[in-house]
Amino acid sequence: MNVNLGVNVGSLELRNPVMPASGCFGYGKEYAEYYSLNQLGAVVVSGTTLEPRLGNKTPRVTEVTAGMLNAIGLANPGIDAVIQDELQWLAKQDVPIIVNVSGDSVEDYCRVVEKVCASGLAQAIELNVSCPNVALGGIAFGVDKKVLRNLVESVKAHCTLPLIVKLSPNVTRIQDLAVAAAEGGADALSLINTLIGMQIDLKARKPVLANRTGGFSGRAIKPVAVRMLHDVAKEVDLPLIGMGGIYSGKDAIEFVMVGASAIMVGTANFTDPFACPNIIKEIAEWMEREGIKNLEEIRGCAL
Repeated sequence: MNVNLGVNVGSLELRNPVMPASGCFGYGKEYAEYYSLNQLGAVVVSGTTLEPRLGNKTPRVTEVTAGMLNAIGLANPGIDAVIQDELQWLAKQDVPIIVNVSGDSVEDYCRVVEKVCASGLAQAIELNVSCPNVALGGIAFGVDKKVLRNLVESVKAHCTLPLIVKLSPNVTRIQDLAVAAAEGGADALSLINTLIGMQIDLKARKPVLANRTGGFSGRAIKPVAVRMLHDVAKEVDLPLIGMGGIYSGKDAIEFVMVGASAIMVGTANFTDPFACPNIIKEIAEWMEREGIKNLEEIRGCAL
């Protein structure tokens, strides 16, 4: 039996549902040495800001039980360099490009989104709303309903591409933030971003990371991510992209069964550069065994 891996995330058509998560794949050049990027559903590039950023002090990555902590601090060369040096190359790889956008202010987000849209090189925008809003004393955009809705509304007015909002799990009810993003005009939602964690160096008697805390990702967070996507799917009628602890085709299928149209693979890319193509293969093999011709047949079946 032939299976159809093609999926739609709103108006975005993908040849399969698998894409690397932002920050876990750079801009694709290193992974292109291992396989053709056009095997992927899309490439989500690292978080991009208006101006270049060096990121946080080191150490800023550490392995923990069943995962990792990172506090990279959005290190990137800035949107102008990303367009010139990264997106120009990536646009030749025959794979949809999703640009993850970050900022310290609503104005920063809007300016970066304008530049991405004007470049004609990307197929969608993903908003990283876990960034601190400097004007509000450092509160993250994605943890306050009114702040999030205002950000999405403002960006939407400058965006000519499908707008995906990446939700933070570090809230009491993630579905409330999902509703706020939908009301602001989001075309799709991706979830979850990293949880906040910490690891202590027993010899030094202080946190391992220079930033003290970092984003916790990896296998351990999958049950939390599946539950949160399930909760959002029951309250918001938008395409959803699931992520968090996906290491296999079966992991990916779990997210589809609770409502995901597509999935993103993060930390797994660091331990296995072939993680994404392997997961695509495993999804197809599972569909063959189960007699599933199209993922739409099972999407949301566990809701």
